[in-house]
Amino acid sequence: MRQASSADLAACSAILAQGSRSFQAASLLLPRRVREPAVALYAFCREADDAVDTSTDPASLQRLKARLDAAYAQRPEDSAVDRAFATAVAGRRIPRAIPDALIEGFSWDAEGRRYEKFDALEAYAVRVAGTVGLMMALVMGARSPAALARALDLGVAMQLTNIARDVGEDARMGRLYLPLDWCAEAGLDADALLAAPRPSPALARVVRRLLGQAEKLYARADAGIAALPLDCRPAIGAARRIYAAIGDEVAAAGHDSVTRRAVVGRSAKAWRLAASLTSVIPTPGRDAEAPALASGRALIEAATAMGEPAPATAPPRFGERVGGVAEAFARLEQARRIERGWAR
Repeated sequence: MRQASSADLAACSAILAQGSRSFQAASLLLPRRVREPAVALYAFCREADDAVDTSTDPASLQRLKARLDAAYAQRPEDSAVDRAFATAVAGRRIPRAIPDALIEGFSWDAEGRRYEKFDALEAYAVRVAGTVGLMMALVMGARSPAALARALDLGVAMQLTNIARDVGEDARMGRLYLPLDWCAEAGLDADALLAAPRPSPALARVVRRLLGQAEKLYARADAGIAALPLDCRPAIGAARRIYAAIGDEVAAAGHDSVTRRAVVGRSAKAWRLAASLTSVIPTPGRDAEAPALASGRALIEAATAMGEPAPATAPPRFGERVGGVAEAFARLEQARRIERGWAR
């Protein structure tokens, strides 16, 4: 299987380091065979998000689709990110439908779409974050419908956490993601919130409800960790714990995500990174076979239709497992160093 060049991967890693220290730290717990394509996917998603978020030109979406056309034709544009992305989607058999859905979600952001009901918001979260969960699962070699359903759950849970954390920041940019019917039920005037963002008991009720939905999905996602290769579980456990901790911080502040932005401190992240090593021996739980979110079922079908993953993504053999866990401890120490600012 063709590999991305070290120079292209280094450029993708630099984008990761600038865009998300939490994801960067968690990614260091991944084995190299998974970390490299994962970094390439993250870099493309980050560039795609930025291209839409920072541009008022409607043609930016068409340019993104053209980049996807070229990558899937294995004639990527002349950039490190596109070359590495093209290698990743071909080698890990990622169906075009998944990044297409991601870009569709970005287009909803560009048009300033609001969401009348939670189901509509969930469909948005499937596109902008559930797709990333699916791609990560495919990179790791998980391809069963049940495993992919749980990966979708985790991505959506993370996005709901982001929305709960960023209410004030989004409102100051003229954006509102909270379900409008929830706002009405809580007595929250959505237009007034956009005009003058401020905390209120009504807003706190909506944020609490949103975090409750995220927590249900985190619990379901835990069952999916057991379906991942042994040496991939710590990284996903770390990402899940760090994101759930953001929701805990929002709750601890009285569900005020207007006057402050919840941040998980370095020591708390380091603790959760360490705790993630317990994810190497999870139990599937009763949620393992829960139905997939309705708005993501077509994407899961597209992924399973691609066939089995390439051999490079196969789980480690039994004899390799002890060494794999030891390697995870070593990567954990490197991740801690990054979180503490000792390594760059």
